[in-house]
Amino acid sequence: MAIRPIVVHPNEILTTKCKEVVNFDDKLKALLDDMYDTMVASDGIGIAAPQVGEAIQVAIVDLGEGQEVIEMINPEIVEIGGSEIEIEGCLSFPDVYGEVERPFYVKVEAQDRDGALYELQAEDYEARAILHEIDHLHGVLFTSKVVRYVDLEEMERLAEEQEEETE
Repeated sequence: MAIRPIVVHPNEILTTKCKEVVNFDDKLKALLDDMYDTMVASDGIGIAAPQVGEAIQVAIVDLGEGQEVIEMINPEIVEIGGSEIEIEGCLSFPDVYGEVERPFYVKVEAQDRDGALYELQAEDYEARAILHEIDHLHGVLFTSKVVRYVDLEEMERLAEEQEEETE
């Protein structure tokens, strides 16, 4: 397991449609482990293979708080529903934040690290993170969906307000 350098914009791999995974081998398992370590070290909640220089359909989402790590290989969006606008950021765009409209609900079919097919349903923040990472696998960047950019100062203020609301 290793921490890999994060590919930052502009880099061609970030806008490349990734190839389908066909080999579910030790190399893939090592990539997933490295991606997880890289995401955690970078304080992220999701990461896609192109963000570590691999143009294949592999992504991870981990919201922490005792939730299971979601590993998605060759994910396909089966169903979406609802809509909400929330602020997003991206490991490949340091210190860039913006409001993005995304579905509130998503249903995805994907494969796990052993190639087994599974189905996943998610809502709200989890759905947003999953959709953000799946976009990476199609070469779609969150900046292409931003309806309004938010500076770091505003991000910090909004985070403080949200923290006060939960106390």
